[in-house]
Amino acid sequence: MSMNPRIEAVTQRIRERSAGTRAAYLALVEGARSRGPNRNHLSCGNLAHVAAACGAADKAALMGSAKPNIGVVTAYNDMLSAHQPFEAYPALIREAAHAAGATAQVAGGVPAMCDGVTQGRVGMELSLFSRDVIAQATGVALCHDAFDAALCLGVCDKIVPGLLIGALAFGHLPVVFAPAGPMPSGLPNKEKAEVRERYAAGKATREELLAAESASYHAPGTCTFYGTANSNQILLEAMGLQPPGTSFVNPGTPLRDAFTRAATMRAAAITALGDDYRPIGRLVDERALVNAIVALLATGGSTNHTIHFVAVARAAGLHVTWEDFDDLAAAVPLLARIYPNGDADVNRFHAAGGTAFVFRELLDAGLLHDVETIVPGGLRAYTREARFDAGAVHYVDAAMASGDDAVVRPANAPFEATGGLRLLQGNLGRALVKVSAVKPQHRRVEAPAVVVDDPDRLRALHKQGSLPRDFVAVVRYQGPRANGMPEMHSLMPLLGMLQNQGRHVALVTDGRLSGASGKVPSAIHVTPEADRGGGIACVRDGDVVLLDCEGGVLEARVDEAAWNARRPAPDSAPAGHDIGRALFALSRANVGPADEGALSISCGPPLPPSRAGERRTETEYDIGRVAAHAPFEAKDA
Repeated sequence: MSMNPRIEAVTQRIRERSAGTRAAYLALVEGARSRGPNRNHLSCGNLAHVAAACGAADKAALMGSAKPNIGVVTAYNDMLSAHQPFEAYPALIREAAHAAGATAQVAGGVPAMCDGVTQGRVGMELSLFSRDVIAQATGVALCHDAFDAALCLGVCDKIVPGLLIGALAFGHLPVVFAPAGPMPSGLPNKEKAEVRERYAAGKATREELLAAESASYHAPGTCTFYGTANSNQILLEAMGLQPPGTSFVNPGTPLRDAFTRAATMRAAAITALGDDYRPIGRLVDERALVNAIVALLATGGSTNHTIHFVAVARAAGLHVTWEDFDDLAAAVPLLARIYPNGDADVNRFHAAGGTAFVFRELLDAGLLHDVETIVPGGLRAYTREARFDAGAVHYVDAAMASGDDAVVRPANAPFEATGGLRLLQGNLGRALVKVSAVKPQHRRVEAPAVVVDDPDRLRALHKQGSLPRDFVAVVRYQGPRANGMPEMHSLMPLLGMLQNQGRHVALVTDGRLSGASGKVPSAIHVTPEADRGGGIACVRDGDVVLLDCEGGVLEARVDEAAWNARRPAPDSAPAGHDIGRALFALSRANVGPADEGALSISCGPPLPPSRAGERRTETEYDIGRVAAHAPFEAKDA
């Protein structure tokens, strides 16, 4: 089927807008490729260091130039349940590499913090910046010039975008991602949320709450709700950067291990040493980026990716905007209901047809580009289901019908005609809302503002009985430059409980929300942020605020002359410098706006002069070095 005209138009718009920066990026990729495998250029001393700790067979292979060497970048730690399975991966990868006539070395590790642990804590102020640290750590791992391909081990929130940004700085290398899979289903997410709301209302004990949380988060693997971590996996498949069907197979199963071997063998097969060279810098083009956004919208995925994938695009020399997300949403139907957009978890989604079903529906409807991927067959290869047989992965045609139409539906009978996100605009600025998680009767709220600069203040007002019946919570000075843009997920039980009481409530913030948040209409990522003098800093208690998800409106209903005369209110809760936050003061000082990816580092070629107010550096831009440069600083208008 021919491409949907709106999808094609947005793709073309990105292509034209990015022509200069994309050409500059591809020139860097080609320059690095044309030098040949970098290991050939290492001095004898360099090469001796690379091979010093290897066994005799690997040492002999590394001293030559005919066999590929795979650099493994791992986000393993055993505090984060989603990443604990990676502990066993290096041995499995080395074994698979040997079988493919290659070698593999752990090139380096990257930090992997758990947002589930830092929700509502000061550590959340470091969360967004950890993405940029991960990108730089990936650069450190791959800078040794000893590798012909890379294998990235990561699953969760900032980890995958950070690995992807870092890998794109080495765009001449083939890069394959290998996930760990979700934990088995535990206490249903809806039941867990109900206990949280009862606890917020004082009707459940801490012991009851802890029991519910522990029954939900109970085993190695990714959390089973459809938040940022699981959205990462679908987006990577839609871009063709991990083997088909790998997203939602549980850890510790034969198929999971077979996927890891298959990922290793693909990494070994697509290097410049062979005849099927597939560098990541060429695979991640404007079509692949549009595919990622379409998959996000069709499944009601995480709002965090409206920041992360703007940054990922920039790392590939592409310029993606929030208007692109909004225009694509108007063309993309919602095909999945996964918590918080529905009751099902990702295991049930996978059983109902999962990525193979959704991708086939989107391709057949002309909503995805059939791009080149890490495997033969283009994106069509991702419309088949994986099976484990005789110790290896095999693929069969996906079922033609949904296995559960309460979870997954075809493109001609979607849950909703348009995708899961909306762009809101008005005198408060620009913001995004995850409309797919909000029931139609809650998608328009017009009520007095309750303005706070600290989320804890809102909870205190509730305990005092000081909140109006209906209100819009305006939580400001939560943007990237103010305090690192923490997630406001800890407010959701309170606001959800009040909504359950029949009250009309909404959230407006220049902070973020967890990818698992839904239900309550929330205008998030408000830009310009309060710390840059944005309209959100001019709201006063009692101002009537309109949040209209369907109409795309976010505004304070204040007389225009009076509004224009207002000045931003000061931050009553400035960012702290304890518990590690001082280490990120430079990141806060240099970070760009949310709608430009909230980057605190440079990545990709410099943006063209049309990007008003952006400072350049004179440092040479080159593959692998760009992520370490001084950041661009977007000056306030």
